[in-house]
Amino acid sequence: MRRRPRPPRTPTGTLTSPDVSGAVRLRLDIAYDGTEFAGWAVQAGQRTVAGVLDEALSTVFRTPVRLFAAGRTDTGVHATGQVAHVDIPSAAVTHAYPRTRRSGDPEFLPLVRRLGRLLPTDVRVRQIARAAAGFDARFSALRRHYVYRLSTAPYGVDPQQARYVTVWPRALDVDAMNAASRNLLGLHDFAAFCRHRVGATTIRDLQRLEWTRDGDQVTAHVTADAFCWSMVRSLVGALLAVGAGRRSPGWCAALLEASHRSSDFAAAPAHGLTLVGVDYPPDDELAARTVITRDLRRR
Repeated sequence: MRRRPRPPRTPTGTLTSPDVSGAVRLRLDIAYDGTEFAGWAVQAGQRTVAGVLDEALSTVFRTPVRLFAAGRTDTGVHATGQVAHVDIPSAAVTHAYPRTRRSGDPEFLPLVRRLGRLLPTDVRVRQIARAAAGFDARFSALRRHYVYRLSTAPYGVDPQQARYVTVWPRALDVDAMNAASRNLLGLHDFAAFCRHRVGATTIRDLQRLEWTRDGDQVTAHVTADAFCWSMVRSLVGALLAVGAGRRSPGWCAALLEASHRSSDFAAAPAHGLTLVGVDYPPDDELAARTVITRDLRRR
């Protein structure tokens, strides 16, 4: 006599009927070395962070899936605090579970371990959890945090940091850079600092732009509600012109009057830039934040 197929197991090993009524949204916390990636977003014929992760997750869940990130980092940019979400068909979620799991382990710890074996060494999924209701990695975010690191050491950068720190073998006036940075804080049109995208707004709320020095390392700490294309690297590039004495601190503020990308400075190299964190509101405010953000980005 032909046996009936058994329904899938839950993570505790208890048998249950599959739920095919919808999808489960997962939040993923991700880190990567952007050196060998052509940025986050999937591009035909290019190796991208999202492309590599989509492929690994599709293998695990045995169905095509697509990740959506808090920030679509550019070619060569790194992340230690990227956040993304993915919607998994309810019936496919059980593919993430082993036959048995250790008591007390987080639900998706086995999936984190499995991805650690599937993924290349330059991208890691550090944590996975069920997303709270209303969570959207991009549109629920309150702010993104980046750091940009430079070395002014005469020898350049220590080999262990060479992929993440930009060489700047000249003196920098950090006080002048901070004075110029303070003029840029707040809600402004940052068109002078953004590469053009058709239909995309360049109005952003820049909440922190501060420079610190630790010996030969100079670091920019940059926070905003969101960033337009190439904005952080452009801000850094303009402020380096101030720090090197080629421009006055007031020059950066004047750039806010521009209606298009300025050609008066070059964007800083990508490899010095790292996305280090994304902030979200409390769970009961996620849905409202998503509505507000979508409305702002449509203007």
